[in-house]
Amino acid sequence: MVDINWTDEADLWLKDIYDYIALDKKIIAKKVVTEIYQKVQILQLFPRIGYSYDNNEHKEIRILLYGHYRIAYLIKDENTIDILGVFHGALDIERYL
Repeated sequence: MVDINWTDEADLWLKDIYDYIALDKKIIAKKVVTEIYQKVQILQLFPRIGYSYDNNEHKEIRILLYGHYRIAYLIKDENTIDILGVFHGALDIERYL
């Protein structure tokens, strides 16, 4: 089974998502963040389930979709994945990866 590590930046992105949604609906904000964490857990069994991010040299950055969000992750080796960030679909992901 693969170890999943959340980078500090990914944690910050998730906190920002929570804070933004919580301005209007705290219950929904908690639900969205919880479901993003749950979605990421699929990577433990299926690390390559996300689509390959084309604009990277190593071809190990992949994108997992959850609703309007893109979860960017790096497959470091066969046992380790780093979550790089959680991006709203409207953002230009090129600026961050």
